[in-house]
Amino acid sequence: MLFRQLFDPETSTYTYVIADPKGRSAALVDSVLEQVDRDLNLLKELDLKLTFCLETHVHADHITGAGKLRQLTGCQNLVPQYAEVDCADRHLQDGEIVHVGSIPIQAIATPGHTDSHLAFLVNQTHVLTGDALLIRGCGRTDFQSGDAGTLYDAIHGKLFTLPEDVFVYPGHDYRGHTVSTIGEEKRFNPRLLGRDRQNFIEFMDSLNLPDPKKIMEAVPANQLCGQRTVAV
Repeated sequence: MLFRQLFDPETSTYTYVIADPKGRSAALVDSVLEQVDRDLNLLKELDLKLTFCLETHVHADHITGAGKLRQLTGCQNLVPQYAEVDCADRHLQDGEIVHVGSIPIQAIATPGHTDSHLAFLVNQTHVLTGDALLIRGCGRTDFQSGDAGTLYDAIHGKLFTLPEDVFVYPGHDYRGHTVSTIGEEKRFNPRLLGRDRQNFIEFMDSLNLPDPKKIMEAVPANQLCGQRTVAV
């Protein structure tokens, strides 16, 4: 498996490249519109054909590059089941497996940060957790129909039941971390360690975080596969 982690410094977003080195097919997870040229250049350098653009959720902090990448490459846009993205080619259900050549990517429903959110278990060794589980943190739950109890259940019931040596690759990081493991997060994640479900809900409800800077632009654009809406 060919695997690359790319970073957008403006929004602290990670984009992931997953590819089959034999068949040369590739997928991008959580692309960023402003980084489309970077991603296309890397795919060209590595002689890869983009087959899928996958989204963990409808993002509020950046605009996806999936629609533009589909126009330029013919790839399919895949989003979570129940995400309000009518322009997507497919909505992935919990447990559904997409193959990039010989590489399996399994969708795992992990709602709570938003009401439609997927993690992607890649090749049984890497889990791309989006904004559900971060390195020593987790996604916020105070907008886009988020729910702290639902997130707690998803992390403990879906992610923390994976083998402890599975690598954790999040959708964002704001402190320079790049990778963790399920075992590390179970032992050291301060947002989850020692908290039962009710304690976690109370903690998340007390955060009082400011809205993402791009939320008013990003959410409607991402519901249109990255096409910015124009006010009239």
